[in-house]
Amino acid sequence: MAPEPASSPSSSSSYTTGHPSVSIVIPAYNEESVIRQCVTAAIYQSAPALEIIVVDNMSKDSTAAIVRQMQAEYPEAGIRLLSQDLAQGLIPTRNFGLDAARGDILGRIDADSLLEPDWVEEVTKAFSDGSVQAATGPVVYYDMPMRRFGLKADDKVRQLMLKLAKHQYHFLFGSNMALRRGAWEIIRGEVCDDERDEMHEDIDLSLHLAEHQLRVQYWPNMVSGMSARRLEDSPRDYRYYVTRFDRTYKAHNVKKMALKAPMVVFFSIYYPAKLLRAIHTANTTTVKRGGI
Repeated sequence: MAPEPASSPSSSSSYTTGHPSVSIVIPAYNEESVIRQCVTAAIYQSAPALEIIVVDNMSKDSTAAIVRQMQAEYPEAGIRLLSQDLAQGLIPTRNFGLDAARGDILGRIDADSLLEPDWVEEVTKAFSDGSVQAATGPVVYYDMPMRRFGLKADDKVRQLMLKLAKHQYHFLFGSNMALRRGAWEIIRGEVCDDERDEMHEDIDLSLHLAEHQLRVQYWPNMVSGMSARRLEDSPRDYRYYVTRFDRTYKAHNVKKMALKAPMVVFFSIYYPAKLLRAIHTANTTTVKRGGI
């Protein structure tokens, strides 16, 4: 199915001061509960994105209808709705969106991401150094308690990972990442299809960048919010998610033991974080009921 007609970004949505233009790509499958807030956060930026691309991957719910409504509500925002109906999955949907993006910098977030208001501005700062080919930053879990503490912890963990990898590998995070169009064009034909859905697609992307010695920058001020809904997975499903790290490394013949650290961290926090999320959800529900 051909992409739906794109909303043309207005002149106010592009940079005229020498800054690189930024596209925001959002793969989406059955995301009616979160897509409006995700796109809204992408719209209300201190420096506007050139375009906001939602790639609908054969959703069975009202995801596409919500985006169409937002196109009508925000005609100046450069919202584009594309349909990727050739294959089910995040990777082909991500690739479709990145291929269609028009910006100099291709941002990629998830449908449950909530960008901080200065995200686009910080992305342009991260790429002010011409040697930077990709960038990533920390996340804040907006549906967990102690959010700002969580942001600091996430930042520390990501910086620790960079040290453990001795700066040889620097991994992008799919909920909060961007790369130059030229870097994407270099690795586009090499990224793994992962038809069996066994790997972390953002780690795979990072390893392909590393193979070409394309520099990835960690930018702590490039912050995105994301949901902790992964904690709703059963222990078995959560374990499969975490061990995607190992399968991705094996696919690339990467054997650094230090890179297994994220697996240890994710395994160790599952039950405590799951409990905190349950308490937070219960308290939030109680407050909402009390306010009715």
